[in-house]
Amino acid sequence: MASKQFPFLAFFAIVLPSVAMATEFTVGDDSGWTINFDYNAWAKDKVFGVGDNLVFKYPAGQHTVFKVNGTAFANCTVPPPNEGLTSGNDVITLSTPGRKWYICGVSDHCASHGQKLVITVLDESASPSPAPYTPKPSTPGFANEVEESHAPAPSSSIPSTPGGSANEVAAPSTPAAPAPSSAYNGISVSGYQLLVAAMVAVAYLFV
Repeated sequence: MASKQFPFLAFFAIVLPSVAMATEFTVGDDSGWTINFDYNAWAKDKVFGVGDNLVFKYPAGQHTVFKVNGTAFANCTVPPPNEGLTSGNDVITLSTPGRKWYICGVSDHCASHGQKLVITVLDESASPSPAPYTPKPSTPGFANEVEESHAPAPSSSIPSTPGGSANEVAAPSTPAAPAPSSAYNGISVSGYQLLVAAMVAVAYLFV
């Protein structure tokens, strides 16, 4: 039973989305398909796509709908009567992309009263898409602040010397004062003692 229902489910899964996406345009809106109406202005702000429907509403017998080419549209050349639509509620499905031209074939409705319509049908792949995201420009000065925050600070350390730490500072050497020589001091003391002794001896001789 399930196998018999599968083809029907697949059919609806394919057809229903396309039907739901189609747009129906009533030509002329409330005015319908009539004379002395600006159909260029009516179609100007509308987007027609493949699969959409045009509905021409008018009192049957008063107007007709003919699909023509660009030349026949410009000259209001009416095709043979058997090519026209006359029901008063004519639905035309836009099955292909490109320019489409329609005119009324009754009397001079097209040439003298402007009862004609031209539209451009877009392909499905040409339907409007979201604009690409554009990042906002950075605030002046902000980028510089970021760069400065990541810039390495100037090094305050003094280059290391061989055999020492990088943080050690080599102080200039000061020559040390020579230590007093013990021999020199000894000679000076003994000479002084001899001099005193000699003076004492001389003074003793004169006494």
